[in-house]
Amino acid sequence: MQVYKAVFKIIQKNLPQIMIYIVVFGVVALGLSSSAGTNPTDMDFTESKLNIAFIDYDGSALSEGLKDYLSHSANMIDIPDESDKLQDALFFREIEYIVRVPKRFSDNMMKGEAVQIEKTAVSGTISEVYLDNIINKYVNTVKTYALNMEGISDAELVQFVENDLEQTVEVTMNRQVEEVSKGQRAGNHFNYMAYSLFAVLILGVSVIMLVFDNKDLKSRNLCSPMTLRSMNFQLILGNLSYAVLAWIVMIIPSMILFGSFMFTEKGLLLLLNSFIFTVSALSISFLISILVNGPGAVSAAANVVSLGTSFISGVFVPQELLSDKVLRVASFTPNYWFVKSNITIAGIANVTAKTVTPIFYNMLIVLGFAVVALALALVITKQKRMSS
Repeated sequence: MQVYKAVFKIIQKNLPQIMIYIVVFGVVALGLSSSAGTNPTDMDFTESKLNIAFIDYDGSALSEGLKDYLSHSANMIDIPDESDKLQDALFFREIEYIVRVPKRFSDNMMKGEAVQIEKTAVSGTISEVYLDNIINKYVNTVKTYALNMEGISDAELVQFVENDLEQTVEVTMNRQVEEVSKGQRAGNHFNYMAYSLFAVLILGVSVIMLVFDNKDLKSRNLCSPMTLRSMNFQLILGNLSYAVLAWIVMIIPSMILFGSFMFTEKGLLLLLNSFIFTVSALSISFLISILVNGPGAVSAAANVVSLGTSFISGVFVPQELLSDKVLRVASFTPNYWFVKSNITIAGIANVTAKTVTPIFYNMLIVLGFAVVALALALVITKQKRMSS
């Protein structure tokens, strides 16, 4: 296995240049993970209280009931009923809402008449809408009882309303939402893999093929006792081993960042999609290695092909932000279908035959690129051999 060993000696010699792209991918992956922060579905909801001023001109049991109900969602700040002091407190955000219960509030409510509770708040804020809803909920509940229960006293009405408004509903977070969120972050992570993996494969395969395509070395190899078939087999095996090794190195960050998620159905689909993309990128890298003429062109080809295809296919810019013309051009690259599959995998809540069918179609297209690139490479190789 001399040729097979020689392949990895060549890779080892060019490892510093290859490691640049691996390090770039690792830094991007960690950066995305840290910027993503904590998943919103992992956090518990905690209701916060607002500071309000409550001014009661009625002094009835109903107005006291409203004050007591508001105290569950707001802190009552004691401020004198003076316009200047109230406005200053609102301006300096000592309070966020002022409630003024008018006179005859209870009498009008018991008669079913329209009642207007005066309020002062910073217009358009969340706190205004939040407290408006709370007050409306109390007033509407009071009206319902007042209109349907004749002869009920204020105290009884307040008790009924209080019992109704104390009813709560237990909310359980849907774990599927969490899985979709994690899937989206993992999908974005694998999208960025397309750039680094493509560049790493182009660099590695090209330098291997350039060395073995050297005229003097090729002549010496032909004089050796090793058959051409054995030599080509070891060369193919070496390139395949290099591609698989590069893929394993690239998926290690995903195992660290997403843990057990990578062993779920969606995680395994992402891994399978990336492996098929690796096969396609390997074939294209082999085609490029035949077309480049020297070490200087290898680096240029790696940057142009990996960056160019990544920019137009949705790796760096989401596909929904790209124009139809750009996406039409990108559809002639395996990166586009790779990213499209990642987006689909990230967005599905349940893995079923119906949801994964489009993903497998995309994978077949990516494999089609591999077959076409390999066929072109073999044709070009044969023509070069016949002309030499």
